[in-house]
Amino acid sequence: MKGRFITLEGGEGAGKSTMLERVAGWIEQSGAKVIKTREPGGTELAEKLREILLDRNNISLSGKSELLLMFAARAQHLDDLIRPALDRGDWVVCDRFTDATWAYQGGGRGLPSADIRALETLVHGDLKPDLTLLLDLPVEQGLRRAHRRGQADRFEQETKKFFERVRKSYLERAVQFPGRFAVIDASLAVEDVWIQIQRALQDRLGQ
Repeated sequence: MKGRFITLEGGEGAGKSTMLERVAGWIEQSGAKVIKTREPGGTELAEKLREILLDRNNISLSGKSELLLMFAARAQHLDDLIRPALDRGDWVVCDRFTDATWAYQGGGRGLPSADIRALETLVHGDLKPDLTLLLDLPVEQGLRRAHRRGQADRFEQETKKFFERVRKSYLERAVQFPGRFAVIDASLAVEDVWIQIQRALQDRLGQ
């Protein structure tokens, strides 16, 4: 039996990393094997591309180059880790996937939808997450949380308006794909966020 693919999405400071650990633990309780991963990254080569993409010194990186690097990392990630895991029957829980590209490079950068769609088709075709947990919160709250972590990466240095566009794009994706998305109020306390996620797992995946 093919495994399930769950992604966690959201803007800066949404708490995806924390909730990814909880989601993985929840699934493991059912006896399934879980692979935890992230984008960009997840494999040795893709992690090297992540370093380029997040390096705050790479201010000259163009939007088009950023988009292509994102999908290059994703192609490697899919071939080396995600597809083999799903084919084995393992579950995969991933911190960001292609919805992040639609939000950040599409919404945030304003890159053409046709370009993103073409790369999406080329890199993973019909493969889509079984469930996408969108951790949504006001931009200012998320940025305050993110800045407490220390030095900002290349994306975290963007303007508030950039992240407002990212959030808007994410919410538009949730409306466009209601069967796949579960919007989680990430502005609440950790335990309240987790209650919402557990409810989404139970309702959508029967876990």
